[in-house]
Amino acid sequence: MGALSFLKESIFADEYAARKGFLQSLDPRIKTATFFLFIILILFIKDIFTLLCLYVFCLFLTKRSDISLGFFLKRTWIFIPLFSLFIAIPALFSVFTPGEALAGFNLMGVKLVITYQGVFSAALFVIRVITSVSFVVLLSITTRHFELLRVLRIFKVPQVFVMTTGMCYRYIYLFVEIVENTYVAIKSRTGTKIHYKKGQHIVAWNIAYLWMRSYRLNEEVYSAMLSRGYRGDPVTFNEFRAGIKDWFWLLFSAAVFVVLFYFNLQIKN
Repeated sequence: MGALSFLKESIFADEYAARKGFLQSLDPRIKTATFFLFIILILFIKDIFTLLCLYVFCLFLTKRSDISLGFFLKRTWIFIPLFSLFIAIPALFSVFTPGEALAGFNLMGVKLVITYQGVFSAALFVIRVITSVSFVVLLSITTRHFELLRVLRIFKVPQVFVMTTGMCYRYIYLFVEIVENTYVAIKSRTGTKIHYKKGQHIVAWNIAYLWMRSYRLNEEVYSAMLSRGYRGDPVTFNEFRAGIKDWFWLLFSAAVFVVLFYFNLQIKN
């Protein structure tokens, strides 16, 4: 139940998008375009200090958008960044990244050497992933999902991709609700202490039932959406309108992009 609660809190956070914060007040089109610039910048920068400055800037935007840092850090540091950390570990050693030796030790008779170049590459990779994920998550938290889907269509993202994403978003919520209700139903009928064979039987039966229900629900939901006028493009009641604040933010973001990109080129040269 704790895992399901964490999943719901992580994915469905429209209440944060409804707050009166800085990013929530921006036009979704301008906000998405500027965040796309930041992500491109992160992919090209090869200076750890600059990446850390961008990460601190992301945390500053989080605070200015009335989002708890604890919630944000918990959401951005689990899963992808931790997975990237495990991926980066082999790059520490001279076998994969030759260079200047920094430290060495023996493991079951095998001598492993950690190189300076390996530490730099691993740190750059992990920080780049964390910063990228943080900007993407911040965009999704501060923008209602249907507005974000509409912005993707405005930027000519293929309709099938946007439609599939929207369907998945809705189904994940339904899936979590089904799992919660199933768990409560099983617990109310069998209690907390049951034989493992019976537990395996219950789990297997519910997996099969959920599969059949999902298959049937797929057609029902799509038919219901078509009957309500859905044609593949998200529809919002409010039209997007960019104001002076949005254009100032766009100019500021473009200036940051140009300055840091130029600074990165100077470092490389």
